[in-house]
Amino acid sequence: MRLCNQLISVGLALSSSAFASPVPNDEAPKDKRSFVERDGQNFTVFEHAATGAKIEFVTNSGICETTPGVNQYSGYLSVGTNMNMWFWFFEARTAPTTAPLATWFNGGPGCSSMIGLFQENGPCHFANGASTPSLNPYSFNTYANMLYVDQPIGTGFSYGTDGASSTVTAAPYVWTFLQAFYAQFPQYENRNFGIFTESYGGHYGPEFADYFEQQNAAITSGTVKGQNIKLVALGINNGWFDPTLQYKAYVDFSYNNTYKPIITAAQHTTYTNTYNSKCVPALNTCKSSGSNSACETADNTCYNDIEGPLSATPANGGVAAYDFDVYDIREPSADPYPPETYSSYLLQPSVTSAIGAKATYTECPNAPYNKFAATGDDSRSFLTQLSAVVQSGIQVVVWAGDADWICNWFGGLAAANAVTYSGTSAFNAAPLNTYTVSGTQGGTFKTVGNFNFLRVFGAGHEVPYYQPQVALQVFKQIMGGGPLKST
Repeated sequence: MRLCNQLISVGLALSSSAFASPVPNDEAPKDKRSFVERDGQNFTVFEHAATGAKIEFVTNSGICETTPGVNQYSGYLSVGTNMNMWFWFFEARTAPTTAPLATWFNGGPGCSSMIGLFQENGPCHFANGASTPSLNPYSFNTYANMLYVDQPIGTGFSYGTDGASSTVTAAPYVWTFLQAFYAQFPQYENRNFGIFTESYGGHYGPEFADYFEQQNAAITSGTVKGQNIKLVALGINNGWFDPTLQYKAYVDFSYNNTYKPIITAAQHTTYTNTYNSKCVPALNTCKSSGSNSACETADNTCYNDIEGPLSATPANGGVAAYDFDVYDIREPSADPYPPETYSSYLLQPSVTSAIGAKATYTECPNAPYNKFAATGDDSRSFLTQLSAVVQSGIQVVVWAGDADWICNWFGGLAAANAVTYSGTSAFNAAPLNTYTVSGTQGGTFKTVGNFNFLRVFGAGHEVPYYQPQVALQVFKQIMGGGPLKST
């Protein structure tokens, strides 16, 4: 299982055609709002007429965000029969009525966005492995209103029938979710909007952003009815963008990373040859045919011949010189980092009752992942979509912690250099310069036009956990519509 690929697949068999026939205002169905009490908890229930979606949520649970005066909402968006997606929304700590709106998605595919909320950039964290959360001074909601969503259905607190089986089929669900969200919370319409994600976000970040912009164009032309999403930013850290580039990066990073070599020079040569003779042809067949079977075969081939052996010691069927955690090569595989304290917290009945959760929390269940694996989604490149998003003019940052192996910065840089836009030549020629936060070195970066790349020093896969000050500065700069710059 490649949990590099942290994805938000939400599956709803809705398409833009569902919104293609506007109804005269005097005949349009009306939204409905009601209030119910269940198991001692008060819920707001909002039924969105345009999409048929229903939102049921708790207001100000007192869990996680305890900053006085900062509102939060947690609950479910039902997008079909037995299809319930979990969300947790936090207002900005400063000027929420004017602050931008951003979403955060973890992946897997099939890993909960509660990972990001509690371990990375949410309003609270479990400092030093504590058993209870405390306020996170570097939370992204110090700057923006933040929305975390568990998808695909079956992930985290989401429950019910999961219909998504690929990144492309997931995009309409995410758009529909936001349409219903705007209808319930109209005060956030027309705010600057950003997508931030990691890992498998290298797939769905570009696809979802591109889909949103296509829907915006259709809304403008009158062929789709909906709320324009004012997309201004896309940020993807340690993303899985393009398998051809990134399987090669496994070989190169294993030998040439700046921490400790995982393989020898001879093994580097051997696995480079294996990559060229076995992995690349399989990926080319996937690309040329586009079939699920060819792409699934490519995924299995490249894993068995490249990823699997390089990430395991000889005792475990691999060739790695030492045991390591694929999310942080400085740590052993038996001691995953960061600590998983938060997941035990989310299993407490008092917590789940307070936030309105109806399902038992599961961080990375197999079922959603398996649906994507069956379509070979992992083996498909999303550089075309990423290029389209950069070409649209919004600020885009590709960034990576340099201790991560599974979606390492070698592959991230290769993907960034392969993006096609007006600044491609200048971007490829640009050197990596020092990136500082208040004068302290945090990494190296380059930026041309609206496209940015950043290598973050001393960070594993979950960059905001390791380098929270760097992460918050990156978030503010990209969400603010400007390029990365040292401070």
